[in-house]
Amino acid sequence: MTNTSTTFVRTCAHDAFTTCERKIDTVTGFTRFDSTGEKVLSNRDIKKRWTQFHGSIRLVQGNLFQRIIGRMLGENTIRYRLARFFGRPLLQLVRRLRKQPLVESTQRPTTKTAYFPHNYRPPLRATEKPEVPAELERIEIVIIDEMSAASTATIKTLNEIVRVSEAEWLFISDESIPEFDRLVALSTLLSAASTSDDVVFADELGPDPRAPILKSRAVGRHTLLSFNCVGRPALIRISTLRQNGGFDSKAKWAFEHDAYLRLLENGANFRHVAAVCVAGRPLHAFEASHVGNDTVNVVKVALRRRGLKGVVTQGEFGSSVRWRIAAPRPHPTIDIIIPTRDRIDLVQQCIAAIEEKTTYDNYNIIILDNDSKEPATLEFFSTTKYRVVPCPGPFNYALIVNRGVRHSNADFVVTLNNDTILVTQDWLEQLLGLASLPDVSIVGASLLDQHGHHEHDSIVVSPYPQHLRTDSNYPHIDQFTSAVRDVAAVTGAVQMVRRDLWESLGGMDEMLKVTMNDVDICFRSQADGRSVVFTPDVQLIHHVSSSRGRLDPLEDRNRFIRRWDIFGSFRDPYFPESLLLLGETMYYRHR
Repeated sequence: MTNTSTTFVRTCAHDAFTTCERKIDTVTGFTRFDSTGEKVLSNRDIKKRWTQFHGSIRLVQGNLFQRIIGRMLGENTIRYRLARFFGRPLLQLVRRLRKQPLVESTQRPTTKTAYFPHNYRPPLRATEKPEVPAELERIEIVIIDEMSAASTATIKTLNEIVRVSEAEWLFISDESIPEFDRLVALSTLLSAASTSDDVVFADELGPDPRAPILKSRAVGRHTLLSFNCVGRPALIRISTLRQNGGFDSKAKWAFEHDAYLRLLENGANFRHVAAVCVAGRPLHAFEASHVGNDTVNVVKVALRRRGLKGVVTQGEFGSSVRWRIAAPRPHPTIDIIIPTRDRIDLVQQCIAAIEEKTTYDNYNIIILDNDSKEPATLEFFSTTKYRVVPCPGPFNYALIVNRGVRHSNADFVVTLNNDTILVTQDWLEQLLGLASLPDVSIVGASLLDQHGHHEHDSIVVSPYPQHLRTDSNYPHIDQFTSAVRDVAAVTGAVQMVRRDLWESLGGMDEMLKVTMNDVDICFRSQADGRSVVFTPDVQLIHHVSSSRGRLDPLEDRNRFIRRWDIFGSFRDPYFPESLLLLGETMYYRHR
């Protein structure tokens, strides 16, 4: 039988509460600074930011000898660039050979040092029981027994509380959570709450104390479909919940997930507090036997509510799902745009995989020729059934791709590197299902290197744009990495976008000739509230830099930093804000 009780208690922030760290912030949008005249960075400012960034990497990585050598080399020097040119391939080879084992989030690490993030340690609990402060009367605390099967009775009781309560906030906690931990979490959440917030939530300890559940500053509309990325502990504004119909008894033990989906759809404001709290969900709340089917049903209902046709199945984790949106009918036209200069061996390999594996029936290929000269390449161009668009001049990836899009009249375009090999047969259907959503701008996929290791699982800005790789810098399998999710950016090596949207954005910025042009257009595409979405369910093999080598002009990077105030005010809204990526290691951002 469900043991549900209601308690009115009083609380306020208390300096002695050390279990949770406090961080109050609002989500920063994708704001350009080069067009507004605000916060224009000088070359000296940018150089200083680079120096600080590389210095922070040296402080946490390498042995004493390596740190000393790093300081001797300096930053943005010829010595540094030479060391990077010759050292990076060697480091990549070592990483592939050593391939770090992944830490399953549903299993406890077998060694005392297997923490994720690298320098994370579980929060120390205060030894003294805190006093009950006076302001907790603003919160309706409801204790539930999540081990019980009678979820309908639990939801009925909760809805009655929502209907009659005069309190401001609702706080739900399992009876297995000690009162002390509840009070600490309540104090942390309440200290961050503002009158404009509808849901205030924090990071949680989770089933594995060595790998906490760290959450992002923004609740992504598509991420929340994949798993309950809000979770507990959380304060829910009772008046907002009441206006949105309370909890749905049909959702059963996924009733909070369902409520968060409906609140987000109706414009509720979510605030994240970067603090790891003990008072989260109990272990069985993550198990498929407890919440798996309920979560699948909740997401199915959410898709129907949004007028979308799709398939929802249980995900890799008990409380996550895999969802796919059906491609529109009749099938829209898609042009796959492949830039190249010679390297016909790569082009033929890329096209052969597309022709052999692609199940979509309404696509074409446009080859963009950047001054190819080899006879075998020219012969192939003269005989291929696909259109070849001349793109003469010095290598400028943005200019070349923009020219290719201008030669397309398809509904959607896919930018594709010539050194990629398709793995997923229904890749176009999956990408199209997401790209056709009205609130999505650009869609990206997962890239594996030629050894089968992950090279790209989205681009995160923490604090600089870097490829997230679950085989190296994110050595942890969890709900986040396995989800279809909202992201800051995806690589241009494979992007799908509506052609008319691309044109409305003015395409890629041709001043960013080689690098950061793909990240930049992702940022600009989100200015009107659309999302960039990454799917791990579409995979391609990427022979990294086998076509052009490692072109990486500092001029492009500095222009990008100046435009988006990187290392400054920019915050990635969709990557856990307590994570800091320095080199190849993920660190916990202590506050």
